[in-house]
Amino acid sequence: MTKAEILIVDDDTTFLEYVAQFLRLRGYGVRTLDSADQLLAKLASGGCPSMILLDIMFPGVHGLEVLAELRKTYSSIPVIMLSAVGQAKSVVEAMRMGAFDYLTKPFEEQELELAIEDVLQKILSDGKGSNRQLARNANSADFMSLSPKMAQVKNVARQVAGTDVPVLMLGESGVGKEVLARFIHVHSGRVDKPFIKVNCAALPNDLLESELFGYERGAFTGAMADKPGKFELADKGTILLDEIGEMSPHLQAKLLHVLQDGEFTRLGGRRPTRADARVLAATNRKLTDAVSKGQFREDLYYRLDVISIEIPPLRERPQDIPLLCRFFVEKYAGKYESSLQQLPAELIDAFVRYDWPGNIRELENAVRRFLILPDLAATLKLLRPTRVEVPAVPEKLALKKVSTEAAEQVEKEMVLRTLSQTNWNRKRAAQELGICYKALLNKLKKWNLNERALTASSAGQRQPESHLPISEQGERVSAQYS
Repeated sequence: MTKAEILIVDDDTTFLEYVAQFLRLRGYGVRTLDSADQLLAKLASGGCPSMILLDIMFPGVHGLEVLAELRKTYSSIPVIMLSAVGQAKSVVEAMRMGAFDYLTKPFEEQELELAIEDVLQKILSDGKGSNRQLARNANSADFMSLSPKMAQVKNVARQVAGTDVPVLMLGESGVGKEVLARFIHVHSGRVDKPFIKVNCAALPNDLLESELFGYERGAFTGAMADKPGKFELADKGTILLDEIGEMSPHLQAKLLHVLQDGEFTRLGGRRPTRADARVLAATNRKLTDAVSKGQFREDLYYRLDVISIEIPPLRERPQDIPLLCRFFVEKYAGKYESSLQQLPAELIDAFVRYDWPGNIRELENAVRRFLILPDLAATLKLLRPTRVEVPAVPEKLALKKVSTEAAEQVEKEMVLRTLSQTNWNRKRAAQELGICYKALLNKLKKWNLNERALTASSAGQRQPESHLPISEQGERVSAQYS
């Protein structure tokens, strides 16, 4: 899904370059201007960004004057004001005039990201871009997979999407837990309402508490106006608590109260606030170990673990790698002005044999890097030792042949695994693998593989268990896939 177009207006060119680079690295479209006149001229010419980051002071003109013109003529464009220390009076006036938020220089990078996310959620909650089918189609593109394990994950996610119960998503970093959370959201009855993500590991505890639950004016130094928290912004929608295992015990207690009663109190507030937000949580930690060590509340764990879904790492679903590579090439080729329409076959083979400790996120970055710097040798050197054991070979044996044999071994293992999971239903297996039925038969003939021979050779071996949802006393359902 493409991100927002952000227009930054500031007369400090060093600051402009820094912020622009920071946001571009996070996937945003960014344009910069160094004067208020340039801003008004650009808007008059038809340019309409998703939001504007506007400095409060310019030579010869005050940022409030510019804001007043924006509110009068371009009221649909959200504005975040950028102020220096000591400009509190101007900031208050800017908020009264309709600025969406403000940041005081120098600000932390996380503060900027949070402010931008708030703007995007406001746009969504106002109905822009909230077309239900469009949202579902866009999210489905990010959930591409040919893996039987991922098919099970996707099936369970569809079933639980409309239930409104908490879901705990488990898996290594980069496997796609946020993508799964968005998939659940867009297939729920809350798709037209906000989806709010909070990274519990990215913020200090004090800042995380104010972000989750908001604060009242005067709650602490610098709290110049009431500010709603993420739970309020997610009202009637979905909130994803990413890296939930890093949350402090104090905040765990407050979160438990929200899950039990649907109420919380802002920092500095006296009255409870209600918010109807569906809670999804994600972690790469083993929360059961954290519970046994006293690092995570047991009662909160069971509140979150009504349904749990474990996403398998990328190394366990190598058939997804070529598919994801094509998706990322299509996604980024235009952005990086690359003429490549597909990755070289040798690179795809290396990708299939690589372990991907960083999972899909690492694969995505590798594809982006190659689109920017299409140096095959350099890219191959960046890959760590591969998962497939390559036997010692004579020096004269071509490297290409070794690569081909290793790739074929991976392919054979993948075909056998899929056939086993489909009880040797060849037509269904071909569909799962994304190939035609005749192609599968040709591969089996080439490898001299058949069900009877394999069954005889593996007699007495324990078959892998299938992981299905288990109901315990009608109260707790767990769907885990390892």
